Amino acid sequence: METIVNTILRILEFVIALGFLIFLHELGHFLVSKIFKIEVEEFGFGFPPRIIKLFQIRETAFTLNWIPFGAFVRPKGENDPEVPGGLASAKPGVRFAVMLGGPLMNLLTGALIFSILFTQTGIPNENAVMIYATSPNSPADQAGILPGDVVLKVNDSPITTITSLSGIVKSNIGKPITLFLNRDDQPITVSLIPRDNPPEGEGAMGVMLTNPMLQVSWMEAVPWGVRATLNQGLQLLQLPGKLISGQISTDEARMVGPIGMYSIYESAREDDIETGSSGAAQRGFSVLTLLGIISVALGFTNLLPIPALDGGRILLLLPELIFRRRIPVQYENIINMVGFILLLLLMFVVTAQDILNPIKIP
Repeated sequence: METIVNTILRILEFVIALGFLIFLHELGHFLVSKIFKIEVEEFGFGFPPRIIKLFQIRETAFTLNWIPFGAFVRPKGENDPEVPGGLASAKPGVRFAVMLGGPLMNLLTGALIFSILFTQTGIPNENAVMIYATSPNSPADQAGILPGDVVLKVNDSPITTITSLSGIVKSNIGKPITLFLNRDDQPITVSLIPRDNPPEGEGAMGVMLTNPMLQVSWMEAVPWGVRATLNQGLQLLQLPGKLISGQISTDEARMVGPIGMYSIYESAREDDIETGSSGAAQRGFSVLTLLGIISVALGFTNLLPIPALDGGRILLLLPELIFRRRIPVQYENIINMVGFILLLLLMFVVTAQDILNPIKIP
């Protein structure tokens, strides 16, 4: 019974978390609409059918709806340019801004989440190299190198990047080298001979390398949060090319629906529980990282030029923005309706795949 209750609570937790990210998306559309004096007739929590009207602020009715997943906004005259003061009758630049408001809010949310994480974990010191792990019985292990050691010099060459360390080691295969290390603020010197034919998956020294972390202030973390957001977007854009070229498998690149996303969320939640039980300081970071990734994915996915998505609506705006010639509204509505139906069918297929072929979490 306790297991069932915990599962229900975790599902509810996931629905609220994902719903909040979708709510922020719609809040972006709402705020930009208000900035440009576009009336919003309804701001719905969840999706119709409506349960109850919660309250009214000016022209906007705030409602609670039966499907507890996300939110929606309904601007005045959204698809009818004959409605004065409505969205469809607004200038193309205004409509562009309103469409951009939702994805931009998700990207800003992702950047904020990543910035919060960097204030807790620190940022990589890209001018230093640290030993992350050593392989058993490797030259590094036999020389007494430990995880956490920072490599200062190899022979007489200062080490500031992983590339520079790897280059020096490769040029000294089979020759003795001396490593000058910093271990807990104490200087350590060790000697070893990089091997010529290491076991599969191991390098010449038998180490995994990383950058040590630097604690940063909130202002210092923000650029790194923005950088992480852009990197996530770049990975999404590169995904089709990597899939076609065979750099990643179809299993790694498969789309997931709410069920698959919950499986990933549950795995991240378990990681955080294990981290918390071990007394580590970084508890909750797996879920927070996942929410940041999802928020960024929502932002960039909605910018794709697909009908019914914000990116598709922006694409239909381009002729008007560039050539001052508007695509007839009836055609816009048909294109968006067809796109919406196709998206629903895609969601059905993806959800069916999540049920019949559950995602495997490493």
